[in-house]
Amino acid sequence: MPIPESPSLQSFLDHLKYERRYSQHTIIGYRTDLEQFFAYLASQFESPGLSAISSMMIRSWLAELKEDEIAARSINRKISSLKSFFKYQLKIGALEQTPMTTIVSPKQGKRLPVFVEEKSMEQLFSPELYEEGWQGRTERLVLMLFYHTGMRLSELVNLKYSQLDGAQSQLKVLGKGNKERIIPVSRELAAELQQYQSDKTGELAMADRLFVTEKGKPLQPRSVYAFVKAKLGAVTTVQKKSPHVLRHSFATHLMNNGADLNAVKELLGHSSLAATQVYTHNTIEKLKEVFKKAHPKA
Repeated sequence: MPIPESPSLQSFLDHLKYERRYSQHTIIGYRTDLEQFFAYLASQFESPGLSAISSMMIRSWLAELKEDEIAARSINRKISSLKSFFKYQLKIGALEQTPMTTIVSPKQGKRLPVFVEEKSMEQLFSPELYEEGWQGRTERLVLMLFYHTGMRLSELVNLKYSQLDGAQSQLKVLGKGNKERIIPVSRELAAELQQYQSDKTGELAMADRLFVTEKGKPLQPRSVYAFVKAKLGAVTTVQKKSPHVLRHSFATHLMNNGADLNAVKELLGHSSLAATQVYTHNTIEKLKEVFKKAHPKA
């Protein structure tokens, strides 16, 4: 269970919030990992002081997580949280050395991104799939924007009309760490978004966000997730159905059609190329398929 708030933990979380400008969702993840770790120290080692925390204690906690069958991916995230926490303590002079130097992250299998085939994506935007009225119109535009831009769920629900440049057919998106990026959109989609905005009246017109409910309220992530899942279920049999699958589909289809890896990285708002390289797998598989069909010695 969570331990009482400690000054060292709160100082670190404030650092993430005000200096690193991390999102609230990310900060909650760090807090959860660290509170679990300190709760374990409290139960097993009587809450040692910061300088008394050893690599042995950390390995003991990680071993317990493994025994509880916590996935390697989750354990690696917790190790990353600990590394960031102790690195910050070194930076502010609260520690002279970190206990993380001998901690090794467990290996995890590569998870390939789930995506929807291009022919299925064409069916997804068929008007017949959506109810008439404001809700159906909103749902269709939301799905179109996810697939046309590769935006994250949090980026889309917080999108304002002022971020759309209709003349240049582009969107200014505020991503992780409050980093801005520009994403081009088709003239047709830009025009549809402009028309959607101009058709707002009454409470709808007072809304700050681009996408709103019939009552003029901002879309909630949970409701967006629900209708995206439902619409994808109507056109594809992929096991996972979520806004992130549309982001994966956006990137995969770009790569399969010859897009430059660095360009895809910028469009997705990735901080490193390594995160984008996962999409090259599907491109290689497609090349293998072409080779088998076309090469006489294949």
